[in-house]
Amino acid sequence: MNTLIIYDSTFGNTAQLAQAMADKLGEHGTARIALTSEAGLAEEKNIDLVLVGGPTQRHGVSPNMKTFLKSLPRHSLQGVYAGTFDTRYHMSAWKSGSAAHEISSRLRRTGVTIVVEPESFFVAEREGPLEEGELERAAHWSEEIYQKIEAGRGVQKHDTVAP
Repeated sequence: MNTLIIYDSTFGNTAQLAQAMADKLGEHGTARIALTSEAGLAEEKNIDLVLVGGPTQRHGVSPNMKTFLKSLPRHSLQGVYAGTFDTRYHMSAWKSGSAAHEISSRLRRTGVTIVVEPESFFVAEREGPLEEGELERAAHWSEEIYQKIEAGRGVQKHDTVAP
């Protein structure tokens, strides 16, 4: 599987998560990470899975993430699987907001198939660190995405049913 993980990170917490995901998904193929400012997603070819994440800021996405998402042409990622994630405080999303939900909504315009619900990973303080166990949870989350895609591909090969 060819995976690209695009992230924005203010204090390094989201970058750590992206790396943990890439390390896990690298067991199943190619997994690269790129900052939103460096990601040329619309020009990428042969991507099977894209994971996009960033910090929750002011109940939504960071300015860099917003600029990145606006740059993506509609229907430019047809046939690509996707998942979204964020970092935020460990409290109800209605209180803290969730960048992952906004990223997911904007990413759908590109035609991706969202494989899982948006996921939040938690920081202990504004600048971090991540709460204990979050890197392991990120690796597990990315493995679950891989397994879900592979299970869907198996069904699709035999029954022509999409995941």
